Amino acid sequence: MTVAFVTGAAGQDGSLLCERLLADGLVVHGLAFNQTEADAIKESSPDVVVHVGDLGDTEAMAQLVTWIAPDQIFNLGGISSVAFSWDNPLETGRVTGLGAVGMFEAARRCQEQTRRPVRVLQASSAEIFGQPEQAPQDEATPIRPVSPYGVAKAYAHQSASLCRSRGLFVATVILFNHESPRRPPTFVTRKITSSAARIARQGGMLSLGNLDARRDWGWAPDYVDAMVRAIRHEEPDDFVVATGETHSVADFVAAAFARVGIEDWPQHVQVDPALVRPVDATEQRGDASKAKRLLGWEPSVAFDELVGRMVDADVALLERLR
Repeated sequence: MTVAFVTGAAGQDGSLLCERLLADGLVVHGLAFNQTEADAIKESSPDVVVHVGDLGDTEAMAQLVTWIAPDQIFNLGGISSVAFSWDNPLETGRVTGLGAVGMFEAARRCQEQTRRPVRVLQASSAEIFGQPEQAPQDEATPIRPVSPYGVAKAYAHQSASLCRSRGLFVATVILFNHESPRRPPTFVTRKITSSAARIARQGGMLSLGNLDARRDWGWAPDYVDAMVRAIRHEEPDDFVVATGETHSVADFVAAAFARVGIEDWPQHVQVDPALVRPVDATEQRGDASKAKRLLGWEPSVAFDELVGRMVDADVALLERLR
């Protein structure tokens, strides 16, 4: 039976991936950073074998990989917030950058010891492109990150290709923004949808940073499907995963407020200069032609429906808390 190891198993993508792999009949091990995350994983997916550890502790991770002896490793763990990375660049580099490379090396050693192939999927990010000179961006777009998060992801992404030259199967998915109701409230998209639900009920204001920033937003379960397709592909490769459409933060706000029947959304939104990043990529739009051609992957949920599903979930959450 195929054994998979998922780092970042408590996050949006990790929890969705664990459920997908279990449904596919795999034995799934998941990495949690602390006991709170471990409890959350067990609550949502009781069949996952949960381990608590620090992805940045490369020696401990190597020992864990040796013990699990997985056939597949999905490295989704790391610092997931660009905003957090600006205040914590060293921690971001240690966990998101060095932690990923440590996982690659652990997989390579495990492969040598067991004499069985180990496949690795690295969750990369469109943030590695920074301020791209052309749109859309594809796998050949120059890597020029403009945030500590992007720098750490770029280090891991470029290290993946080096590991391939040493005989390790490492596929990467360059993920553009992808959302679901499982996105934590610290992310701007979830902040918007939860605020729309709250304001529709009791009024109030929503504070945001740059409303003009444009992103390519997709549905998270679709992007998890791309991960599975990439690691099961016959050859390890890099794949951009995106919808090819961009919308501004203001568009996201308008769609969220429209879902709860509020059309005059600017009356409920204020720009807080403190929330504007030092450098913010103005537009990110991905070209997923390669993933469509080689993996048979397609996005399945349109932008307005994606936002609507998140708002509906936050409205339902407020109802349960009444």
